[in-house]
Amino acid sequence: MAHLLGAESLHLEFPTRVVFDSVTLGLQEGDRVGIVGRNGDGKSTLMRLLAGRLEPDAGRVTRRRDLRLGMLDQADTLDPALTVSEAIVGDAAHHEWAGDARTRDVLAGLVGDIAWDARIETLSGGQRRRVALAALLVGDWDVIFLDEPTNHLDVEGIAWLAGHLKTRWAAGAGALVVVTHDRWFLDEVCTATWEVHDRIVEPFEGGYAAYILQRVERDRMAAATEARRQNLARKELAWLRRGAPARTSKPKFRIDAANALIADVPEVRDAVSLQRLAVSRLGKDVVDLLDVSVEFPLAAEASSPSRVDSAEPLSLVDSASPPSLVDSAKPNGDRRTVLRDITWRIAPGERSGVLGVNGAGKSTLLGLISGTVSPTTGRVKRGKTVKVATLTQRLDELDDVLDEPVRTVIGRLRTSYTIGAGSKAQELTPGQLLERLGFSSAQLSMPVKDLSGGQKRRLQLLLILLDEPNVLILDEPTNDLDTDMLAAMEDLLDSWPGTLLVVSHDRYFLERVTDQQYAILGGRLRHLPGGVDEYLRLSAADRQAASSSPPGLTESAGQAGSSKLSGKELRDAEKELASLERRISRLQQQVADSKVALADLDQSDYALLGVEMQKIATVEDEIAALENRWLELSALSE
Repeated sequence: MAHLLGAESLHLEFPTRVVFDSVTLGLQEGDRVGIVGRNGDGKSTLMRLLAGRLEPDAGRVTRRRDLRLGMLDQADTLDPALTVSEAIVGDAAHHEWAGDARTRDVLAGLVGDIAWDARIETLSGGQRRRVALAALLVGDWDVIFLDEPTNHLDVEGIAWLAGHLKTRWAAGAGALVVVTHDRWFLDEVCTATWEVHDRIVEPFEGGYAAYILQRVERDRMAAATEARRQNLARKELAWLRRGAPARTSKPKFRIDAANALIADVPEVRDAVSLQRLAVSRLGKDVVDLLDVSVEFPLAAEASSPSRVDSAEPLSLVDSASPPSLVDSAKPNGDRRTVLRDITWRIAPGERSGVLGVNGAGKSTLLGLISGTVSPTTGRVKRGKTVKVATLTQRLDELDDVLDEPVRTVIGRLRTSYTIGAGSKAQELTPGQLLERLGFSSAQLSMPVKDLSGGQKRRLQLLLILLDEPNVLILDEPTNDLDTDMLAAMEDLLDSWPGTLLVVSHDRYFLERVTDQQYAILGGRLRHLPGGVDEYLRLSAADRQAASSSPPGLTESAGQAGSSKLSGKELRDAEKELASLERRISRLQQQVADSKVALADLDQSDYALLGVEMQKIATVEDEIAALENRWLELSALSE
């Protein structure tokens, strides 16, 4: 593999600290590198050094002659006076860029819903970010540096970007370096990982999962070495002083060693104990959405709750974009239907994720559950003991305490907090909880206003947990958090005994903390037995059907495109679809009731628990089969 660029003995320091000390590394043709590390340790700084945008205090960066290097910064560098087309393709004639397959793919994948003649200054932050990414990717580069490229992208956009980068160069050609907190993206795209920590850069083989396994092995070996050292110190201090030659080698990653490391690690959640505790705190009734629809006046759309989860101004949604994807809501006279005919019985202890494009109505759905949005038709039924709390995308909850020290803010709340259930229950002080979320003792004395964005986010979560809700809604909770802090948040949520509902574009986080996923497609709520992969397939089918439909015929998800059936066959299929939906709903309620009953059983009677769990599994298998049939009929009747 040909050498592209390298760093030799880099040293960089700021007035208050040393960032890098004697860092040496290289980038070869075919490398796909992800950079990870804690916020503030120097990930973006390393990228700027390698790109030549920042000079080291000592050492040097060498690059191959005529190397073409493109970089996406975190900062917005677009000229606000340009139009979208000028920012992306410059003054190139239409036939020049339209005839290039890569350019067409980038435009469709990133900016298909943004008006081509809109000025940059009129775009939202998320749209400007996507335009900047598109402007970079239409170019021809040997090396691409991406600093947080998944910010402002939804699940579909992140999946598209991963696919584009994996096929952009031939095998063994080009090179990619990316800084991102999106762990699914790291695993999907990267073949090597650089961890930035303690003024050094440590390389690992493979993507995020391989890196974590190697880091665990490294830490285990370090702990074992330290234990042996202490034992030797107690036995023979004189021998230790003389010292044996150090034997430091970096073990090559082996899957069998990784399996041995995790062989005795229990399941991340004790589902039965958490379910039982959730029932005791909530009862059997949580929140039921019964045949609910939500409409908003067209004139009020821009400020309606259905748009809370959208980064796009309504006026800039291209009318040529498929309505089922860009905006599932449908005009109804002077009103627009955002959600339609939704029935969802949320069970105690349920952990569900909600997927959907920006503007699909995710925040409206969460508002129905929390009580901040009222249905236009249908009914929302809440249990008497339900206490809902929402971790929003904003930090407004901290406005009143910005000048107060963290210690004072948490001191006004509970003096202890119990995590886990049953024999694994553990009582922690707020300070110990903060420590689990990455706060140091010194930071407890800092005013809230001086915390970083990620620290404020973690403090916001802690304040919510100390209030002890039994239904927790997380709306894009991963913003501003690095991978280590995301893992800490996931660990804390694993022992949280309540109903958890999550909206997130971070696929790894969503799959990690929830047990099942739903999607809002065409204003309707769909259960996803196949998880995020199934959602991406459905979304892709939606887009394809919408783009091939004549104007005026594109309808909501499940109705887009021309039908493959006609006459009696179509009517019979529609009847079976309706019957399947009712049956699936009944069986899902049966499963929810059975899980509640399971928590009331004698937990020491393993035989009885096994029988009941097998019954639940049988019903879930039946649901999966019915849902597969539902998908087949949906495809036929499109």
